Amino acid sequence: MDLNALFKRQQTYFNSNITKSYEYRYAMLSKLETFMQDEQHAIEEALFQDLHKSAFERYATEVGFCLRTVREAKKNLKKWMKIRKEKTPLAQFGSKSYSMYEPKGVVLIIGPFNYPFQLLVDPLIGAIAAGNTVILKPSEHTPHTEALLKKRFNELFEPEALHVVTGGKETVQSLLELPFDHLFFTGSTTVGKIVYEAAAKHLTPVTLELGGKSPTIIEKTAKLDVAARRIVYGKYLNAGQTCIAPDYIYVDASVQKAFEAELKKVLDVFYPQQSDHLGHIVSKKQLDRLTGLINPDKVIYQYDTEAPLKMSPTVMSDVSWNDAVMQEEIFGPILPILSFKNINEAIQRIKALPKPLALYLFTEDERIMHQVFHELSFGNGAINDTLMQVANPNLPFGGVGNSGFGAYHGEASFEVFSHRKTYMKKSTRFDPKFLYPPYDDQQVRMIKKVLK
Repeated sequence: MDLNALFKRQQTYFNSNITKSYEYRYAMLSKLETFMQDEQHAIEEALFQDLHKSAFERYATEVGFCLRTVREAKKNLKKWMKIRKEKTPLAQFGSKSYSMYEPKGVVLIIGPFNYPFQLLVDPLIGAIAAGNTVILKPSEHTPHTEALLKKRFNELFEPEALHVVTGGKETVQSLLELPFDHLFFTGSTTVGKIVYEAAAKHLTPVTLELGGKSPTIIEKTAKLDVAARRIVYGKYLNAGQTCIAPDYIYVDASVQKAFEAELKKVLDVFYPQQSDHLGHIVSKKQLDRLTGLINPDKVIYQYDTEAPLKMSPTVMSDVSWNDAVMQEEIFGPILPILSFKNINEAIQRIKALPKPLALYLFTEDERIMHQVFHELSFGNGAINDTLMQVANPNLPFGGVGNSGFGAYHGEASFEVFSHRKTYMKKSTRFDPKFLYPPYDDQQVRMIKKVLK
C-alpha cells in the first residue's frame, strides 16, 4: 500500500471521531489481547527463530509482558479517559477548571530488533488506549517476527485503524517524510538523532527510547553473591541485547577480586557451555562488531561456542576507560569491569559521561544510596537489582539526555500518546465590570489586592 495514501486514509478515519469513544478503544484492546492469546505459540516460535530466546524469555519478556500490559490498560481505560476537575484560583471566582486527555491523531511506532514483539506492541497498547490510529514499523532484522506481525495484524485490523509496514532504511525514510501527530522510536542514539531531525521538519512530537552505557556500581558493603546473581541475570538476558542491561561494572577495588570470583561461579551455574538459555546475537554483522570489542588479554571468563550466532558470556577485568569496549554501548554478552578507590571518584567519573538510560547500585549503606541517586542523572534504575524497574507498570520508563526522552508504561503510555487539553467554564450569572477597560486607579488597586 502506498504510504502517503495509507497515511491520508488513517487521517480521515481519525477525523471521523470513531477512535475517540471508550467502546472503540476497549474493543481494539480486546482484539489485540485475543490475538496474543490465540497466537502465543506462533509468536514464541518466531522469536525463537530470530533470536533463539529461551521459553522463559519468550513469555516473560515478550508475550506475557504485553498480555499484562493490555489487561491493565483495559482495566484502567475508563479512569484514564475521565475528565478531571482541576483547582481554580480564588481570583477567578465563578469559574471551574478541567483537563482531559485527547488522542494526538495518526502515530508512527518504529520498533527495534532486540525485543521485536514487546517493544512494538507495548507502545501500541498505549497508542490504541489513547484513541489514535497507528502505523507500525517492525525491525527488518528479525524477519520471522516481522512477517508474523505483518500477516496477522493486517488481517485482523482495518488499515485505516492499524497497519504494519515493512522494509528497510528506505521505508523508514519515506515514513519520516509524513506529518505524523506523534512518533515513537526505540533504537540506537545514532538513528534516534536522524528520527528527531526528520520529525522537527513537521514539528512532530517525538518519544525516543534510546540506550547508552548503563553503569553498575558495586560499593564495598554490597552482598557480593546476591549482586553477582542479579547482575548476571540482567546482563545476559537476551544475550545482553537489552537497552537497560548493565553495560559495565564499576566496583570498589577492595572487593573486586572477591566479586569476580562470585561472578564466575554464577556464570558456571546459569550459563554452562551447552546451555540453551543463552540467546543468539541477531546477525553476523553484530557478532563481528562485538568480537572486535574484546581484548583477549583482559578476558577472565569465556568459552568456545559452536552455534553460528551464539556468543559466550564474556567477562573482562581491569578494563580502562580507553579500551574499545568502553567507547560504545556494548549491546551484547560482554561485561567489562573497572575499579574505583572511593565512591566520590566513581560518581565524578560517571557524571562526566553522557547520561545513561539506566543505573544500578549495589550497597547496604543508606548514605551511599542517597548520595548516588541524588547526584547522578539517569533515565531509570535500581538499588540492589537490575532490570526489574522496567517490570513495574507504575514506574514510567524513559531516558534522559543522550539516552532519550519521553516515558511510557502503564498510565504513562496513555499519556505519551495523548494531548492533555485544559479548559475553563465560567458562570454568566455575574460579570464584574472591574475586569474591563477603561481602568481607573481603584481597579488597579483592586487587581493588585486580588492577585497578591
